[in-house]
Amino acid sequence: MGATLSIQFGFTGAMSFVMAILIATPFALIFGGGYGWLLNKIKGGEMMIATYVGFSSVSFMCMMWLLLPYSSPTMVWGLSGKGLRTTISLEGFYDKVLANFMQINIGHFSIPVGTLLFFGVLAFLMWAFLHTKTGTAMTAVGSNPNFARASGIDIDKTRMLSVIMSTWLAAVGILVYEQGFGFIQLYMAPFYMALPAVSAILIGGASVNKASITNVIIGTFLFQGIVTMTPTVMNSMIHMDMSEVIRIVVSNGMILYALTRKTEGSK
Repeated sequence: MGATLSIQFGFTGAMSFVMAILIATPFALIFGGGYGWLLNKIKGGEMMIATYVGFSSVSFMCMMWLLLPYSSPTMVWGLSGKGLRTTISLEGFYDKVLANFMQINIGHFSIPVGTLLFFGVLAFLMWAFLHTKTGTAMTAVGSNPNFARASGIDIDKTRMLSVIMSTWLAAVGILVYEQGFGFIQLYMAPFYMALPAVSAILIGGASVNKASITNVIIGTFLFQGIVTMTPTVMNSMIHMDMSEVIRIVVSNGMILYALTRKTEGSK
C-alpha cells in the first residue's frame, strides 16, 4: 500500500521511497494492532491463526488491487485503465535508491553499500531497543510467558507492541527488497515470501521462541548458499531442473525441524 500510493501521488526518486515508508507506517500500526489483538484473544493457536490470516489477507488484497481507484498509468492495466498490474516497474521512482548509494564496483561485482548501511542502522536500533526495559520485557514474554507474568509484565500489551513493531519492520523490509530488484510484485506474490524468510532465520540458529540479528545474517547467507548451489549439483547429477523443488524442500524442512525442536523443549 505504501509503495503503490507513493507512486499514485506522483512522488519520484528517493522521495518516493521516503514517502512509501511514511505512508506504510499508519497501515502497519492499524493492521499490526488488529493482528496483535487477535493473537491475544486466541493464545495457544497462534500458528494456525497466522496461516489463516496470511492466506485470507493475500486473497483479500487480490480483490482490492482490482477495485481500489488507482489511476497512475505506471501501475494500471493499459487496456482497461483500472486494476493494478501484477508487476510494477520502479524505474523513475525508488529503483535501487539504496543500492546505488555509495555503491562499490569491483569488476562485474557490485556491493550495495547504501542497502547494507540501512540494514545496519535498523539492526543497531533493534539491538538498542532490546536492551531497554521494554525490550527486555518483550524478550522475557517471548522466551517464558509464565516467568514474565510472575515478574509483573503485562503480557498482552507487550505482545501487542511486538506484533506492531514486527509489522512495521516487515513493511520497511519489503520496500527495501523492492528497491533492490526494481519492481513491486502484487496479488499472489506474498505467498512466496514468508517461508524462505522463516527458513533462513531458522537455519541461522534461531528457535521458535528466540531469534537475533546474528541468526538473521548467518541464516541469509546459508539459506541463499543452499538454494543457489544445491540445484547446480543436483542438476549435474540427475540432469533435471530441480531448483524449485529443492527450494520448497529446504524451506518447509527447516520449519518442520524448528517445530520438532519446540515440541522436544516443551516435554
